[in-house]
Amino acid sequence: MTNHRPLLGATLALLAACGPSKQLNPSQQLITEKPVTENATPKSAPKMAALDYPKAAKGPQTDDYHGTKIADPYRWLENPDSPETKAWVEAENKVTFGYLSQIPYRDRIRERLTQIWNYERYGVPQQEGDYLYYQKNDGLQNQAVLYVKRPDEQGDGEVLLDPNKFSADGTTALSGTYFSNDHRYLAYTTSGGGSDWQTIHLLDLKTRQPLKDEINWVKVSGVAWTKDGFYYSGYDAPKAGENKLAGKNEYHKVYYHKIGTAQAADKLVYENKQMALGFRIASVTEDERFLTIYLTDGKSDGNKLAVRDLTDAKQAGKWTMLGQDYESDMNVVGNIGGRLLVYTNYKAPRYRILAIDPKHPEPTSWKDLLPETENKLEGIDQVGGKLVATYLKDASSLIKVYDEAGKALRDVELPAIGTASGFGGRKDSKAVYYAFTSFTYPTTIYRYDLAGGQSTVWRAPKVDVKPDDYVTTQVFYASKDGTKIPMFITHKKGLKLNGQHPTYLYAYGGFNVSLTPGFSVARMLWLENGGVLAIPNLRGGGEYGEAWHKAGMTPNKQNVFDDFYAAADYLKVQGYTSTEKLAVAGGSNGGLLVGALMTQRPDICKVAFPAVGVMDMLRYQKFTIGWNWAPEYGTSDNYQQFQNLVKFSPLHNLKPGTSYPATMITTADHDDRVVPAHSFKFAATLQEANAGPNPQLIRIDVNAGHGAGKSTKLLIDEWADVWSFAYYNMGVNPYQNLK
Repeated sequence: MTNHRPLLGATLALLAACGPSKQLNPSQQLITEKPVTENATPKSAPKMAALDYPKAAKGPQTDDYHGTKIADPYRWLENPDSPETKAWVEAENKVTFGYLSQIPYRDRIRERLTQIWNYERYGVPQQEGDYLYYQKNDGLQNQAVLYVKRPDEQGDGEVLLDPNKFSADGTTALSGTYFSNDHRYLAYTTSGGGSDWQTIHLLDLKTRQPLKDEINWVKVSGVAWTKDGFYYSGYDAPKAGENKLAGKNEYHKVYYHKIGTAQAADKLVYENKQMALGFRIASVTEDERFLTIYLTDGKSDGNKLAVRDLTDAKQAGKWTMLGQDYESDMNVVGNIGGRLLVYTNYKAPRYRILAIDPKHPEPTSWKDLLPETENKLEGIDQVGGKLVATYLKDASSLIKVYDEAGKALRDVELPAIGTASGFGGRKDSKAVYYAFTSFTYPTTIYRYDLAGGQSTVWRAPKVDVKPDDYVTTQVFYASKDGTKIPMFITHKKGLKLNGQHPTYLYAYGGFNVSLTPGFSVARMLWLENGGVLAIPNLRGGGEYGEAWHKAGMTPNKQNVFDDFYAAADYLKVQGYTSTEKLAVAGGSNGGLLVGALMTQRPDICKVAFPAVGVMDMLRYQKFTIGWNWAPEYGTSDNYQQFQNLVKFSPLHNLKPGTSYPATMITTADHDDRVVPAHSFKFAATLQEANAGPNPQLIRIDVNAGHGAGKSTKLLIDEWADVWSFAYYNMGVNPYQNLK
């Protein structure tokens, strides 16, 4: 559900982690473990017939990067729609699924995953007028359903939208909901096959009937309501013959749509014909006074704000600019009369809230409302005359409530160390709702009374797991340069540190994204069979603010990889696992992380899972919105940045004659964020280069995308294959432990 949190953080990164969600035992205590050196050598994986990989034709393509010539023989795989690529995908999947089908306990793993996945899951409710709106999945539904009910009504009320009926195969998702300020209309967005392209639809909440309005070619956008319509962002429709899933997205525009009119009649509100790259995203304050356009340049890591007072006739057609450059984040989260509340890291790397009068836009006139603290401010909600601030303390949630003058009122008491999210509402809200979760604490929804400060359980799930059987610890280990890196480690209580335990090491490390504790039914199968789950908070993430983030950005990206390797080494030295029992995983930017590990330290683990990874660091900026990642990585267009990128680009550092870990690359044919060409070219090169006995597979989902909106069936199938592949190549048979 949509709330009033900062818009740009997740939207502009567009690289949310695609692996399992993140989580903590309700009764746990955080401790630092003492080193142990006991280790053991596990059995090797059982033998399987040698794999006959598809022969990928090599082309003559060579590119000149600042005088350095680099071959790109599999350039043809960049076209996902060509007959040659489709034939290669089909052949690769035949090899992959042929291999997986021979694993004897794969079906039992899928059965157990289906069993524990089958429980009711609720989203955080949002009150609009006299009604609550929330999403619920009965258990095995492919997509969650949107319900409506009165707050005091028993049961689940009425189905408002059922995304399972949007498409025959359950792959069209409800990707966003946006309520008009008078509670009369709902704008909702859908995306098909996991694509980032969205379509906006309208629903009359009074009659519960859909309107004819339909807006296409929307991407990186919210819906900002005002009066009889809304603002949104999008691109021109692709030209005839242009690949809508791989073509470079340029000239982002803001439009205004009036209810009941055709998209062709929408008014162009903002564009910059001189700036092809960058995003322009509209936001309107709840009182519909201020229109704000978030502006990025595609080169820097922050944004400017263009502000217009919609109640001032003299402001018509004019913009007031906030922000001196594109280096700092500037996000409007509300307003108090004529003052905007701005969430920013301007001269505050751990973020703060400023009060800014647009009539006096110069920084010398900005006032601290919530100053920077020792903890990272993740977000804020202006609700019920209060400010609810979410902080991170060592990668776990700390929630504080302030009045609108910035006076601290109280902390929200959470049930354990974990992650709290939600708290969205309106300025007249009496209560808000939030979700709490941790590694073994299933996501529970709470109602929070703003006046009294009490939390009560609204919905608690019943999952076929035993949270009290597990413990989570947080440790701090030293990276290569001595920097202390936090890591959560979850396992069954009473675990003996003998180096014998299958361990799943998952990380991300980039784009200011914070990995905090979260529940995953998929990972519970791993844990209940004696596995260890380890999640380090690498530099490049947002756990400790912008300084932590920048320590993992270009030209410092190697720090992220070093932090990851140090985590793997720590787990082995401490006796949790060994090389033969270690699996590493990451998605998107985390897929790059795993790819770098494979090429820089191929002997560090037994199994590798690079998911939807950015593998071609020399060409990523040429596809869809890849140019938006330039501040994070640098680009090959710049000589110095090229010199850095070519050192760690996974595709360009695979070496013939090397023994690589057992690898299963995962991607999807409709991924238009990290286009599948990254994984395709990496897989073809890897299969040719590998000289060892370990399998090098690529698993390609058909009619799926980067991860968002993936159906329950696809998720269960994928996780069954991931765990089967890991166990098999570690020489572990979990069959006897499955229920």
